[in-house]
Amino acid sequence: MIILKNAFLIDKNAILDVKIENGIIVDISENIKGDGIDLNGQILSRGLIDMHCHLREPGYEYKETIETGINSAINGGYSCICPMANTKPVNDNIETLEFIKQKANGYNLFPICATTKNLEGKELTDIKSLKNKSAIAFSNDGKPIENQEVLAQALKTNELIISHSEIMSLNGSKESEFEAVKKEIETLRKTGGKLHFAHISTKESIELIRKAKKEGLNLTCETAPHYFSLIKTNENINNSIFKVNPPLRDNDDRIAIIEGLKDGTIDVIATDHAPHSLEEKQKDYKDAPMGLVGFETAIGLAFTYLKNHLSTEEILNKFTKNPAKILEIEDFGEIKIGNKANLTVINPNLKWIIKGENFKSKCKFTPFENMELTGKATMTIVNGEIYKND
Repeated sequence: MIILKNAFLIDKNAILDVKIENGIIVDISENIKGDGIDLNGQILSRGLIDMHCHLREPGYEYKETIETGINSAINGGYSCICPMANTKPVNDNIETLEFIKQKANGYNLFPICATTKNLEGKELTDIKSLKNKSAIAFSNDGKPIENQEVLAQALKTNELIISHSEIMSLNGSKESEFEAVKKEIETLRKTGGKLHFAHISTKESIELIRKAKKEGLNLTCETAPHYFSLIKTNENINNSIFKVNPPLRDNDDRIAIIEGLKDGTIDVIATDHAPHSLEEKQKDYKDAPMGLVGFETAIGLAFTYLKNHLSTEEILNKFTKNPAKILEIEDFGEIKIGNKANLTVINPNLKWIIKGENFKSKCKFTPFENMELTGKATMTIVNGEIYKND
């Protein structure tokens, strides 16, 4: 039995105690009798969900393993993560899917399987069979599906398709993203289905999605913390530590992303956690891989950069309520009696300095090194098990 004392529940706008037995929330009320953990008014949130990350195993364990990735996620406040399929072998088959699930060792890890075989964008995977074996969604993230006929076939399955929207020939320009978004919205309009846009980064994409949502199309989207906290500058444009896909954009795009978060056009904040080895990232810019680690900085970046634009509840909904709804994940919808205890404790006023050497991830470097943030996940509860975060 665990009792969390003096927890601030935003949903109820009240300081309450929460009692957990056998991993289940059994009581939410004032002054529950018994010894417990005093949260001293810290926020008790629904467990954070990351619906877009990369754990690298199988195949690239030198970058990250499932174990180190989960440890990193927990340290960042996540009680649930959804890794993408670009492993080696690609997660496009039952055997690889089962391997990844088994490696999760009881943690809430819901794999996203490949939409097309070997991420080649040509032939659909066996989406129905993979779904029956608990694939949470389908994506070719890392490689776009540029053939709209193939995308239409995927959408017709009526499973959640997560799009990496990019026209490769346009070499990461703003047009490479928003022209792909435009084409895919048109495909969705013709075909129907459920489409989610990953890592949106440009103001043009946001406006296209805003209009499509007003039209009533069944689509959602996400951005990542680096797109509302960093911009392309002369200092970082050739620094591979800042190399991500999509690339960092201009300040106009950053402002548009914040506006999209405010008005609900952007539903979710996902990390796109993408660890690499230091040796790889120290190559010449053109040869270095794209991606940065995100689990352990996401909440701090969101509270620091968005607190003047969104309410605390609105920020947390981008990490919790909204991804739970999109992914149709039970037990993460709200803090209520009978639900599994997947919870995150957040101190919104805690000031801390980012030090990559302290990350639980194998990847110990970050473009946010030495940045001071305000707001941190101090405890993560996964199916009733408590982890105190560094």
